[in-house]
Amino acid sequence: MSYLEAKEKYAALGVDAEAAIEKLKTVPISLHCWQGDDVRGFDTDPDAPLTGGIQTTGNYPGRARTPEELMADIDKVLSLIPGKPKLNLHASYAIFAPGEWSDRDKLEPRHFQPWVDFCKARGLGCDFNPTFFSHPKCDPLTLSSPNEETRKFWIEHGRACIRISQYLAEELGQPCTMNIWTGDGFKDVPADRMGPRVRYRESIDEILSEPYDFKLVKPCVESKVFGIGVEAYTVGSAEFCLSYAAMNRDKCIPLMDNGHYHPTEVVSDKIPALLAFFSEIALHVTRPIRWDSDHVVLFDDETREIAREIVRCGGLEGRVNIALDYFDASINRVSAWVTGYRNVQKALLFALLQPVEALKELQDTDQFTELMVRQEELKTAPFGEVWDEYCRQCGKPRDGEWFAEVKKYEKEVLEKRV
Repeated sequence: MSYLEAKEKYAALGVDAEAAIEKLKTVPISLHCWQGDDVRGFDTDPDAPLTGGIQTTGNYPGRARTPEELMADIDKVLSLIPGKPKLNLHASYAIFAPGEWSDRDKLEPRHFQPWVDFCKARGLGCDFNPTFFSHPKCDPLTLSSPNEETRKFWIEHGRACIRISQYLAEELGQPCTMNIWTGDGFKDVPADRMGPRVRYRESIDEILSEPYDFKLVKPCVESKVFGIGVEAYTVGSAEFCLSYAAMNRDKCIPLMDNGHYHPTEVVSDKIPALLAFFSEIALHVTRPIRWDSDHVVLFDDETREIAREIVRCGGLEGRVNIALDYFDASINRVSAWVTGYRNVQKALLFALLQPVEALKELQDTDQFTELMVRQEELKTAPFGEVWDEYCRQCGKPRDGEWFAEVKKYEKEVLEKRV
């Protein structure tokens, strides 16, 4: 079937395929830098173990070891994904001049000037994350630590990251979503659950007391149900983070990671619940298998349902900030990046090709039999042809064309990294 035939079929369903394509071209999605180097960063010993609930599995050859290698890999990814990507950085990816180093509480915007230059040359915006893990001052707590010196160090790190986020937004002309997540918690049953949460709340208050333009910098608080080494108790639970965002909606927004909930919970259902109260939210899209295992995003049921809720709720009108968050060291890292990014875009295009208003009308008029029939028939509509056309219009390879480029890059570049 040709694209023109597919377009006609969607038109018969009340959907403008060309409008869906044009809309998707405008949707920013953040590409996470840490897939390329297994969350190592450049500010600590590259051979030191990851800590704070972070862990990668696998040792596929070709991991980026320097800023130059990571940027080269990101360039390869950008050549293979359509749409409007942003970059997403962690603070641990600061780039220092030769002979220079600053600890995380002393990071400055200039340490991210090379990333600004990189983004400007490619027309990218940039999101940002303080790095509250893999550092000697994780004791193992950070913002919730009872040790005042430890807590002060991490508060100053968060404040520095506010300043860096403001710098990124001003330099690149796009808002910067700055996500606050820590792995604070305990391996076994705690004696005090309240104390760490009160300290955590007060620490975030101090971080957000740093001046910033809320139109340019979007601080987020991200929850988690549990992590490696904090199986019994997580300070930043869903209830804590959602309550904090609700009480401080003039200066931060909630962020949901679809791997950070109990296995039977789904973020797709939470999106409309939050958008009923918040003007703006943020998402980290990943693929958990039984727990927060951060597998490469697939074009699966929950990813499609997340995308449908974003579209249904008007989330593409600046209400939902979308980013990827996974890291797989067991397969080609460039392929992992490209696969996940294209699948999020596929899910959004699939959602844009739904006759949303017609389906809502069937629900509101109690026509549930027809609603089920229409929803099932839409699953076999000629979506693939529209996706191929979207890739063609963006000047990027279609499915079946890009993986050969990854294999060539692996042979010519990645295999030579020893």
